[in-house]
Amino acid sequence: MPTETLEFEESLIPLLKEVDVLSALPRTDARERELERLNQRLRVARTEIYGKLTAWQRVLVSRHPSRPDLLDYVERLFTDFVELHGDRRFADDHAIVAGTACYKDEPVMVVGHHKGGDTKQKIYRNFGYARPEGYRKAMRLMRMAEKFRRPVLAFVDTPAAYPGVESEERGVAEAIAFNLREMAVLKVPVVVVVTGEGGSGGALGIAIGDRILMQEYAIYSVIPPEGCAAILWRDAKRKVEAAEALKLTAPDLLERGIIDEIVPEPIGGAHTSLDEAAALLDGPLHRALELASAPDVDARLARRYEKFREMGRLGADFTDDESS
Repeated sequence: MPTETLEFEESLIPLLKEVDVLSALPRTDARERELERLNQRLRVARTEIYGKLTAWQRVLVSRHPSRPDLLDYVERLFTDFVELHGDRRFADDHAIVAGTACYKDEPVMVVGHHKGGDTKQKIYRNFGYARPEGYRKAMRLMRMAEKFRRPVLAFVDTPAAYPGVESEERGVAEAIAFNLREMAVLKVPVVVVVTGEGGSGGALGIAIGDRILMQEYAIYSVIPPEGCAAILWRDAKRKVEAAEALKLTAPDLLERGIIDEIVPEPIGGAHTSLDEAAALLDGPLHRALELASAPDVDARLARRYEKFREMGRLGADFTDDESS
């Protein structure tokens, strides 16, 4: 069980410590009964806390250091995964993982951000901040999937695209824009899952699909709350207010038609049980893939186009004459 607690989970610390101490003792019937009692109290406490999370608290959950990464889901949901590397232009970006796999015995292409677990891995993965070569690698492999008629499953979890000078020099904006255009016309089914942070264009660069799923405590936004607060109010400390205004939670986005389905998480968030988080994702992912796999390619592309054209539309439809 992860020992990391978030700022709003302080009341859980004594219970977590008791569970850790008991778990280290020799196994006896008495220990098992007490452990079950404590775990039940922990579930009740977590249910109460997580039943009334604010938008900012959901941001913290989405950034939890133990939140499952792409490879955690690959290990639990896919078989025969073979990672493929490089954009054939510059380098291999470790912040984006991609490869062939089988899902329910059907061949698929898996693409997604990867933040890494411990400090060494986070540095190696650049904390999930993808560079231009990451987006170009992703598109290279999506086109390969199209060639071999494999559906694409994209997992989104990034604060944003990498904003460094070298990233700009190599054309990160162009790489993302190119992916948006090309994913919109991929002939194979594309299912997107927002598993953690869906930050800005860095997320959208691999998130154009037929069905968009979002885990219960993930976030998806045009900008992180800190950046929004810094721009709007010149004060990053107003991040809590910005998180509320951005409407970045799964319920907010489902209500506005940005996503198609909310994927439930274990009580206390996906980081509390990787196995349970994967099991809860399995059903919605399979269902979304079946819905996206209609045999009529032209109809699928038309629906995908309309899906994204409708995003952000306010009020009644306007004709060209009215809008001018």
